[in-house]
Amino acid sequence: MKDADLFQLGIGLETGAHEEGSLGPIAANSNIACDLMDDDRDDHFIRKGDKVYAGTHLIIEVLDGHGLDDEDRIQQAFRDCVDTCGATLLHIHTHKFSPQGVSGVAVLAESHISVHTWPEIGYGAFDVFMCGDAQPWKAVDVLKAAFGTDNVRVKELLRGDGIVQAEVAA
Repeated sequence: MKDADLFQLGIGLETGAHEEGSLGPIAANSNIACDLMDDDRDDHFIRKGDKVYAGTHLIIEVLDGHGLDDEDRIQQAFRDCVDTCGATLLHIHTHKFSPQGVSGVAVLAESHISVHTWPEIGYGAFDVFMCGDAQPWKAVDVLKAAFGTDNVRVKELLRGDGIVQAEVAA
């Protein structure tokens, strides 16, 4: 492989990442845990009561939706979610399938929004994962409006819950 290929894979980049399977510095170095809580980071960990976690990941299923085959509409829904939720858009990439369906991702400073649609049955499978001060639950109403339905199902995951202990992050 050429160096440019390795760069594309992220090899050789100084990311602060740790060897797969290691606990990294969180368990050993409370200064790193405190850095994760720094409000100046768009992707800072969240503290709510006695919980500390990386972010809120919503699995949103849009049912009886309209326009789920429209790539421009999906991109606009991503932008509207980002604006309404108070996130920071870095990049949007979508792909239109033939004869129908769209997959896409909006990469955010706070994480991502992704989708895969089955317009023939009015179904869109969205993931909204946001860290920091972003408010991912606001995306639910945006998606309802964007695709003309009140019929949605939502599951919430608190990503990274328990990885950083509240007393270490203080």
